[in-house]
Amino acid sequence: MRTLLRGGRVIDPATGFDGTADVLVSDGVVTAVGEGLTAEPGDVEIDVAGLVVGPGFIDLHSHVHTIAGQRLQAMDGVTTALDLEAGLMPIERAYAEAAAAGRPLHYGFSASWGAARAQVLAGIEPDANIDSGLAVLGNPVWQRSSSPTELAAWLSLVDGELAAGALGVGVLLGYAPDTDPGEFLALARLAKEAGAPTYTHVRELVEVNPATPIDGSAEIAIVAAETGAAMHHCHVNSTSGHQIERVLAALETGRAAGSRVTVEAYPYGAGSTGIGAAFLSPERLKMKGLSPSSVIMLESGERIADEGRLLQVRAEDPGAPCILEFLDESSPHDLGLLHQALAFPDAIVASDALPVYWKNGTSESTEWPLPPGGATHPRTAGTYAKTLRLMVRESKAWTWLEAFRRCSYLPARVLDEVAPGALAKGRLNVGADADIVVIDPHAITDAATYFDPTRPSVGVRHLFVSGVPVVTDGNLRTDAFPGKPLRGEPR
Repeated sequence: MRTLLRGGRVIDPATGFDGTADVLVSDGVVTAVGEGLTAEPGDVEIDVAGLVVGPGFIDLHSHVHTIAGQRLQAMDGVTTALDLEAGLMPIERAYAEAAAAGRPLHYGFSASWGAARAQVLAGIEPDANIDSGLAVLGNPVWQRSSSPTELAAWLSLVDGELAAGALGVGVLLGYAPDTDPGEFLALARLAKEAGAPTYTHVRELVEVNPATPIDGSAEIAIVAAETGAAMHHCHVNSTSGHQIERVLAALETGRAAGSRVTVEAYPYGAGSTGIGAAFLSPERLKMKGLSPSSVIMLESGERIADEGRLLQVRAEDPGAPCILEFLDESSPHDLGLLHQALAFPDAIVASDALPVYWKNGTSESTEWPLPPGGATHPRTAGTYAKTLRLMVRESKAWTWLEAFRRCSYLPARVLDEVAPGALAKGRLNVGADADIVVIDPHAITDAATYFDPTRPSVGVRHLFVSGVPVVTDGNLRTDAFPGKPLRGEPR
């Protein structure tokens, strides 16, 4: 079946095209782009005049491993949702389980540095499950430095995962911030040899913890320069906080000197993780200038009252998801810091989306609209629409062409070397994958809030994944599961 999108404002960040055109899709591929394309009998013709047509958004940082979560991301314009910062292990199981359940969006995973270390240092067998992974984050046994034998053992596990199709290595260094910097260097050398990127949640900044073995953002630039590895700095907004200007300047200096460091950000002043994370201890919160009351439990909505309660919940359920407020979104100054992170040259938009949790203990639902009462971070549902609202509609800091470059084209290019399947993504020219989003430029906005986080974004009129409609006329198609795996190809 062929689909003809007629008369939209077509954006192709690969070629710089921005103009009125028709787009013809056949068998999951863009087969023609131009004015006045001819429809054939049986073609599905859709009038998209007045709408913006571009390549679907590629989220490099999504911990959503459910149909429910991916549907929220579809309504936000995402066509490919990848878990690269944390990854999953074993990688074959992660891909197999996603394929068996079906996915509305394309999916993929990195090799999990944290899971490999936990297996060797703490004897914890990985099960390719994000909830198990969150629980492990609070276990101090795997957070120590490795002996030479242990280092060799977990590096071998990571290497095996890359050979099995992982999209690089996810490095949760901020969750084991006191580990020997030599380990990160050894991992980068392995990644370079494999032709695979790393995706790092950096360790703490020197302003936050003067005793840190090395400043987190300096480390990634230094290691990238020394090894030649392609290294991706995850959510620079949340790991940098009020130090964002210094961090961005240091990264720019490193990149100018040849470090292959890419950067991502999301448009929220609060993050989310497991309550047992090392950087949520009372001592480390104080280092950041934060307090226990900056932490809100995701499922219950409880704002932590004091240090005693924080210690209690960390001990009782270290994997319990929570929200950490690191910037005040009501402050013009703090909003300016968020804007700086997004506006940084070539910064990629990525969500850090989390699953939706319901009080009955489940994180999956095939109902649509989603059942009420689901808890998650609003970035799961609203990252891209909020970014477009802030950066295109309101501040006019980005053109539509630049927005698609940040949300579609640049993330795909991070993956080109490790996954040749990414070469046809992030673009809207002949031969490109038919992963397409159609947006109402006047209506696009986020609807999710911290208190009502599962409200779908508004303004995505159509979404195609491999040419299959997932959103039609602003409505989700509940029968659509066209998502395919994006896998690495080892050298």
